Amino acid sequence: MPDNLSAKSEPRPDPQNPNLESRPEPLWWITKDGDRTCLKLYERHYSAYQYKDGRRRSLFAGPGQKIVLRTWSGDALFVWRKFLDASGQTGVNCAVFRNESAHRASDLIRQADLVADFCWPGERHYTYVNPAALRSGRPGYCFERAGWRRCGRTKGGLLVLELGGRERVAA
Repeated sequence: MPDNLSAKSEPRPDPQNPNLESRPEPLWWITKDGDRTCLKLYERHYSAYQYKDGRRRSLFAGPGQKIVLRTWSGDALFVWRKFLDASGQTGVNCAVFRNESAHRASDLIRQADLVADFCWPGERHYTYVNPAALRSGRPGYCFERAGWRRCGRTKGGLLVLELGGRERVAA
């Protein structure tokens, strides 16, 4: 890991303007769909699609507009997608989030939210969580710690969480 990156999201002074408020080190780096390190992380995610004919995938983010984020060391992955969601959900979808790093998941989510806000200003952020596939006593808790809220369930029983909603789009 480069010397200028810390293992935590600690505030740092701005050398160009010391009067500005400190800002945290960036935790995410933009990469491409198919990044091999991210592909390995994706394959360990509970939602990873398994081809019935045994094919190996080279891409994992899915169709539509997308941004793939990874930590410098490749131990966390976040995928944003903007697409026509058959469920009727609108906004920008967190299609995959996997954290095997020492970073707090909520810190990673907050920084990923900033990236999505920059690329899709004013859009609602949403994700699906499968409670049956997680060992957590409170599925989606890391998203809630990052400011997201539970907003329903799909017909298939997935938990829907969002950041924003109507008040965010109106802002």
